[in-house]
Amino acid sequence: MTTIRIAIVGLGKIARDQHIPAISGTDGIELAAIASRNASIDGIAHFTTLDELLGARPDIDAVALCTPPQVRHVQAAAALKAGKHVLLEKPPGATVSELDPLVAAARQTGRTLFATWHSRFAPAVEPARNFLSARQIKSVVVEWKEDVRVWHPGQAWIWEPGGLGVFDPGINALSILTRILPRPFFLTQAELSFPRNRAAPIAADLVFSDETGIPIRAEFDWRQTGPQIWDIRVETDAGWLTLASGGSHLSHDGHILVDEQQAEYRGIYRRFVELIASGASDVDLSPLVHVADAFMLGRRRDVEPFIEV
Repeated sequence: MTTIRIAIVGLGKIARDQHIPAISGTDGIELAAIASRNASIDGIAHFTTLDELLGARPDIDAVALCTPPQVRHVQAAAALKAGKHVLLEKPPGATVSELDPLVAAARQTGRTLFATWHSRFAPAVEPARNFLSARQIKSVVVEWKEDVRVWHPGQAWIWEPGGLGVFDPGINALSILTRILPRPFFLTQAELSFPRNRAAPIAADLVFSDETGIPIRAEFDWRQTGPQIWDIRVETDAGWLTLASGGSHLSHDGHILVDEQQAEYRGIYRRFVELIASGASDVDLSPLVHVADAFMLGRRRDVEPFIEV
């Protein structure tokens, strides 16, 4: 298989911090172009828009859409129509319904569509899945709390409809839960806290269950100061399993099972190369469905305005 020539669309923080290093460190794929209104990289072909890129570079094989989710459907549809493989940053779109037409377009064009959930590629996720597959689960508690000013400075789109607010990081926890728990689960209660000056929530308290009735509670909060918390604790018949630090650390009753550095995006790009080679797509919408359920079922609570500093 020849090397895949990929273009990044949207050269923001996530593209610079994660996608570019991951592409550089993955065999079988190389960065060939950038499409971004406000940024470029020395030595890499640059275009202002995706349409400009598609018109000028027919040799590009794939695009990685790192733009805000509100605009990804139009971009993905254009790229697939032009015969490109498409990688979608998370969340894959602003709505659930917009993904089915993209799946159909990928099938019709014979191209790969990959809706990525980077937290599933954290080193402790698969070991946690394997551990829980043979255990009786009694309860699950999720704490996903970070400081929005540290991790998302100046990103106004996350506060707009479709930007998901605190569910932008919270969906990472949901992507892990939907991978490691052995049975599907569903939302039963939700309270969403909206700053009075924003259109998306800054915090969410969620209650889920599954067909066996196990309690699953999740707290997402963007107002965390001090230590940042990305933890999932699962009570089982064999004790407590704790998946911490966003999936890089796993322990069982205090005994360390996994403690490794994150390399999530290299896993994503290895998977993308494999999917393209096999002519397959990978679009799991279950984390986004849970977010949509929270907005549908959730009780709204107004809180103090959010002030960017």
